[in-house]
Amino acid sequence: MSITLGNKVVLVGTGAVGSSYAYSLMNQGLSDELVLVDLNEGKAQGDVMDLDHGIVYAPSSMMIRYGSYEDCKDAAIVVICAGAAQKPGETRLDLVNKNVKIFESIVGEIMKSGFDGIFIVATNPVDILTYATRKFSGLPKERVIGSGTVLDTARFRHFLGKEFGTAPTSVHGYIIGEHGDSQLPVWSSANISGTPVAPKLSEGRKSEIAEQVRDAAYRIIEMKGATYYGIAMGLARITKAILRNEHVVLPVGAMLEGEYGEEDVYIGVPCVIHRKGIEKVIELSLNDVEKEKFTASVQTLKDIQGQVWG
Repeated sequence: MSITLGNKVVLVGTGAVGSSYAYSLMNQGLSDELVLVDLNEGKAQGDVMDLDHGIVYAPSSMMIRYGSYEDCKDAAIVVICAGAAQKPGETRLDLVNKNVKIFESIVGEIMKSGFDGIFIVATNPVDILTYATRKFSGLPKERVIGSGTVLDTARFRHFLGKEFGTAPTSVHGYIIGEHGDSQLPVWSSANISGTPVAPKLSEGRKSEIAEQVRDAAYRIIEMKGATYYGIAMGLARITKAILRNEHVVLPVGAMLEGEYGEEDVYIGVPCVIHRKGIEKVIELSLNDVEKEKFTASVQTLKDIQGQVWG
């Protein structure tokens, strides 16, 4: 992919997550052109009109329109938010079989257009569907990126910020692993201005914070039916890192090929993101407990992969 490719973004799926992402993109002035693609043409066209009416107050002008998979041919980024939604009481992994079939069709249509940019995948179960997108597209692994644990990490930093009365932007720490129940906080490297936070918390309190992060989606879904603002901001952050060639570290869904001693799995880990996608995976120093939990998280995903692809 040429680094001179423009900054056109195609969004596939204008449900709650997709439309919130489009709104975030417009508010931050991240792209010159945004194309919305959805089976529900009326909903997508309504979103285009609604967004268009706010552009006068956005930081920069932006062409927003309804389109089709054909519009992917010259897109820098295609963001996939389409798929069956998570229902109350349903885990992310319950969604897998429904959404893999949907993705086979979507990714096939996108690739038929001649698309040669970067995929960002947000649909759950995101790690499995990012793996599926790579498989169905045949694109290099660095150009197929999952939202990974970008939202879980934001939640972790939020809760630690509240705990210590510090802005979450000054809290440094990661959730890694599956975007789901087997995720884990890397307490061994979590810090505020270089000061480790783990020694300041009891084991019980650390467990409570980890549970708050892990169960946040379930609580939100129970209260309002879906989560979308947080993930939309996370997707916009990944988009910005790519389009502006930032070389910033974000915890996204990346294919491991030997990193952390694992192979052939998409999972949430810190990565350097630049104009061509994932530049490299950052290998955190994990303690023995964290290594064990990360291995278990990888196995959770590989078990699902095995059920889907054999």
